[in-house]
Amino acid sequence: MKPYVIGIDMGGTNTVSGIVDARGTVIDVDTIKTATYAHVEDYVDALCHSVICLMKRNDALDKIAGIGVGAPNANYFTGEIEQAANLPWKGAIPLARMLNERLHLPVAMTNDANAAAIGEMTYGAARGVKDFIMITLGTGVGSGVVANGRLIYGHDGNAGELGHIIVQRGGRLCGCGRRGCLEAYTSATGLARTAREYLELRDTPSSLRAIPMQDITSRDVYDAAIAGDMLAKEIFEYTGKILGEAFADFVAFTGPRMIVLFGGLARAGELLLQPTKKYMEANLLPFYRDRVEIVLSRLNEADAAILGAAALGWEAE
Repeated sequence: MKPYVIGIDMGGTNTVSGIVDARGTVIDVDTIKTATYAHVEDYVDALCHSVICLMKRNDALDKIAGIGVGAPNANYFTGEIEQAANLPWKGAIPLARMLNERLHLPVAMTNDANAAAIGEMTYGAARGVKDFIMITLGTGVGSGVVANGRLIYGHDGNAGELGHIIVQRGGRLCGCGRRGCLEAYTSATGLARTAREYLELRDTPSSLRAIPMQDITSRDVYDAAIAGDMLAKEIFEYTGKILGEAFADFVAFTGPRMIVLFGGLARAGELLLQPTKKYMEANLLPFYRDRVEIVLSRLNEADAAILGAAALGWEAE
């Protein structure tokens, strides 16, 4: 068996490629600017050049078992990126085929949240766990659902979009075009939106009032809450309430042993975890109470996306 895989984390701004061994050690990485390329063919050529340089400088040209790619709106079954809003190219992009034709290596790809779930199952907190849900709390809310040791893709490769479960009918407009999605409330941008609403609707004193309304970020709310700001703490309580109630519903779908949280907002720690656990337990079916853990990812954040993609690389055929 060849000792390494290539993991590729494709984002709207940067694409990072890494060589990873079977123990989850990131040997080396290389980066290109995704948005620099007006044409997808030019982007793929640059990406392949980056990967080849990475292999050459690590004496690994003949030591790569496969390539795994985590990308926005990537479909595991078709190997295509489908209508990704934050990429500069439109339509369906057959990225897996394009990489395979240029690099002559097997390629597997999925969306970034699914890749994170595979990484967590292979290298992280869910190692050895056959039933869990991965939730990424960043600019949006991503998710990957693992049941009986297998990631659930659905018949068309798009299953498990838990960030777009509606938690408030007729609620906030979400980036997907619908109203009331979990993402609109519990992402980093959703939490900042809650802060602006609270500041407009209440006259409670808060250090957040010193920041121009449109500039408030989730980090500002976190810093204020850590400093003892009561309004900021209420914002985290409200966010955790919505997240915990949604988790209680998710548990009823697949009966996971744990829910793993990852992403910038998850770094808020107990500010978010405490209310999330409280409201999940209060809303679980009785036979699930005290049986589902909520844990933070154990993956190094700097390497997590690469590891998730790399874990998929071992499955490439």
